[in-house]
Amino acid sequence: MLDRLKTLLRAPHIKASRTARLIQIEGTGRARWTPRDYAALAREGYLSNAIVHRAVRLVAENVAAAPLLAYEGAAVRDRHPLLNLLDRPNPRQERAGFLEAICAHLLLAGNAYIEAVAVPDTTDVRELYALRPDRMRVVPGADGWPQAYEYAIGGRTLRFDQGAALPPILHLAQFHPLDDHYGLSALEAAAVAVDTHNAAAHWNKALLDNAARPSGALVFAAGEGAVLSEGQFARLKRELEEQFQGARNAGRPLLLEGGLDWKAMSLSPKDMDFLEAKHAAAREIALAFGVPPMLLGIPGDNTYSNYQEANRAFFRTTVLPLASRMVDALAQWLAPAFGAVRLVVDTDDMPALASDRAALWEQVSKAPFLTLNEKRAMVGFGPLEGGDRLG
Repeated sequence: MLDRLKTLLRAPHIKASRTARLIQIEGTGRARWTPRDYAALAREGYLSNAIVHRAVRLVAENVAAAPLLAYEGAAVRDRHPLLNLLDRPNPRQERAGFLEAICAHLLLAGNAYIEAVAVPDTTDVRELYALRPDRMRVVPGADGWPQAYEYAIGGRTLRFDQGAALPPILHLAQFHPLDDHYGLSALEAAAVAVDTHNAAAHWNKALLDNAARPSGALVFAAGEGAVLSEGQFARLKRELEEQFQGARNAGRPLLLEGGLDWKAMSLSPKDMDFLEAKHAAAREIALAFGVPPMLLGIPGDNTYSNYQEANRAFFRTTVLPLASRMVDALAQWLAPAFGAVRLVVDTDDMPALASDRAALWEQVSKAPFLTLNEKRAMVGFGPLEGGDRLG
């Protein structure tokens, strides 16, 4: 045993994600690919829609910035090896970037995958990596539970078997009522609203490109049975495109020759209720991501009386539940390496919830039926000797 330990100490130790160098591994089990086009959803949503982009950033950045405490039994640890690992998960990412990526994957794909890199044949975890969900697939075992995960890129595949004491992959999934293995993303639930919002933006852009006027028709009425020649028709079409369409030609008067008359044909934006339809779609997108529309600058929503109230509701109903679920899953997954430790979001250190904290302190301090230690327990402090008296 001593000789083996000396060999391990002398041997150079190289830590790296297994997905950095992929090899083909044959294995049993039938793989199931994610049953939707994640790339298309991400392209039409996060990459092309300002509402989706801001909603995802708002949720992910605040979840990543949530302060954490580690609990070992009843003891609170503001510093712990697991917290240290999250502060520096891998050489290329800090805690904020790592947790933002995980949260964004959950919102956009409904699934997030984390790889743990440990010292070979041990549970000594040294690095964590967030893997792209569209490259991962579940390999169910005979009992229906995931037996392994396969990560594919560039025609190569790496298999992660989950039978070890510390499974190498943590799979976080949003609830999906019709799928046993993959989660339902907020973006997929809001897909119709995203398409509506994008179509409205494209319509508005096309309107600006066409002199900010509705389309119409030039009617030639020089005489009964008279028609334009092919040359006249081509010249007229070319002049309209070059001299009267586009933002730089907006407002330029249209000069018509004899026999030509302009007839507007399309409906106006007011008739189509264009702006309200766009705002309604934006509110549906915000609803799917759990972000109050007021925080995204969407007009027409008066659910909250002010910005501060909307921000507090956002933290209570969206940020805290998602952050708590993520850190609970991380602590449970890494328990073989770090023991029975719980990660808890420290709400006392969140400025957005300061008013809630102040209200709790005031209520507790004015409660004459509580002992001193009961009051301290309600606000997160330990008991004091002689504190079992009313006061």
